[in-house]
Amino acid sequence: MDISGTQLRALRAALFTALVVTLSTASHVLLSRAPLPLNTVAAVAVAVFALTFALAGRERGFGRIAAVLIPLELAADTVFTTGQHVCYGAAGGPVAGPLRSVGWDVFCGDGTSVGSPLARMTGTDPGRLGGLLAHADPQTAWLLLGAHICVGLLAAAW
Repeated sequence: MDISGTQLRALRAALFTALVVTLSTASHVLLSRAPLPLNTVAAVAVAVFALTFALAGRERGFGRIAAVLIPLELAADTVFTTGQHVCYGAAGGPVAGPLRSVGWDVFCGDGTSVGSPLARMTGTDPGRLGGLLAHADPQTAWLLLGAHICVGLLAAAW
């Protein structure tokens, strides 16, 4: 069986994308206690699928896989966090003012969000996202970086 056939590559890339984006989105929502804009999740999913499809043609070793997955993990987290800040603002409300006038609201979708039930399950009002992230300890950033690197290494080993 040819593992590099176009149909099989597309299937492998789609399954990997579904698993990775679902786990990443769920963990980001649970840890940030705020939903994610649907368009942001869709953009990350398209990027992950495109990269996975491009790289799924042959087998690679642990080092090469980790060299791709760790930056991808960090980039996805950055896009998710930026999407939350841009779309929900510091007060947790919809995009307003100058950002709306230059079109940032297009990236936020029509008010739909991913993970709203998970964000409510954490027991924290999603409207307090700005305050929650603004008052994080400096150790939190290093802990999150370490967690992202560990997730990338575990995914590469898998």
